Amino acid sequence: MQKDFLPINGTDHIEFYVGNAKQASLYYQHCFGFSLVAYAGPETGVRDRASYVLQQNKIRFVLTTPLQPNSDIAAHVSRHGDGVKVLALWVDDATKSFNETVVRGAVPAFAPHTIKDEAGEVVLSAIHTYGDTIHTFVERKNYKGPFLPGYQSVKGSLQSKSVGLKYVDHCVGNVELGKMNTWVDFYEKVMGFSLLVTFDDKDISTEYSSLMSKVVSNGNGYIKFPINEPASGKKKSQIEEYLDFYTSPGVQHIAIATDDIIETVTALRERGVEFLRVPDTYYQDVLSRVGKINEDLEDLKRQNILIDRDEEGYLLQIFSKPVQDRPTLFFEIIERNGAKSFGKGNFKALFESIEREQALRGNL
Repeated sequence: MQKDFLPINGTDHIEFYVGNAKQASLYYQHCFGFSLVAYAGPETGVRDRASYVLQQNKIRFVLTTPLQPNSDIAAHVSRHGDGVKVLALWVDDATKSFNETVVRGAVPAFAPHTIKDEAGEVVLSAIHTYGDTIHTFVERKNYKGPFLPGYQSVKGSLQSKSVGLKYVDHCVGNVELGKMNTWVDFYEKVMGFSLLVTFDDKDISTEYSSLMSKVVSNGNGYIKFPINEPASGKKKSQIEEYLDFYTSPGVQHIAIATDDIIETVTALRERGVEFLRVPDTYYQDVLSRVGKINEDLEDLKRQNILIDRDEEGYLLQIFSKPVQDRPTLFFEIIERNGAKSFGKGNFKALFESIEREQALRGNL
């Protein structure tokens, strides 16, 4: 078996560039149950940005806003709206990770460098992926601080309570027509990922629109990146709508795992998170398709949670509406009961639900 030249321990953090990080941080604390753990900004000696670090179990979000109108961060927000800039990967050796990927064709974002404070040191490096998104390699074995050097530990005044979100299950990228295989090749050749599963327009289609998707995964399976591209249809697909409003390829959604999706979604709804809705008819024959499950079907129907099964087990999933005004980034909540797949049996119902939302926006 070929040695993994890019061992990854997991997702280190996801950084969003947003128009107002102070307000966005309150949204994720209140609605999604994150805790504010660290901050960097003018008060800590950073002049061009303010960043808030939020954490829940193994999930770490960084919300960064520009403080000057002519910065790269401001340009990113102006072009894309609020969105994901950095998918950061936790590695043991950020220098080796950078060198191994660049020699295989990665475009450098920044070279390896060490940053330090009284809590130790962190080595960072980064490469470009689709659109304006980058992968930052984070080596933190010699660091004991709250996040990274330059960030101060803080405690939010909002007493947020966890909703049971555990870790990042997968992150989905939308790319232009004809570019899916280009980026699958990138992850295979440059980062040593392998192709996990392929969905074509027969799997993911409705009367009006369709898309193609391939899922790549790293060696230990901790990192999974589905890559979507539009496919031809009678009307505009959700991928095309995303590309129109994000104005480039980018992260479409982040799937977050929970051990109790009914409890998690109940709490999210109570805090104001809005979800896509499938019709009640979805539940009439779902058990004949997926077989026995441990949950009460009425509880799942009440929260409008979808069910699917593969040869390994079953999964429960639900998708939020976009979490900003542009119809771009959204979240998936997923509970896996053995299943390793991505809910293929739910694609049609889900896409029809998305199309209903597109029609309301006048974008179908």
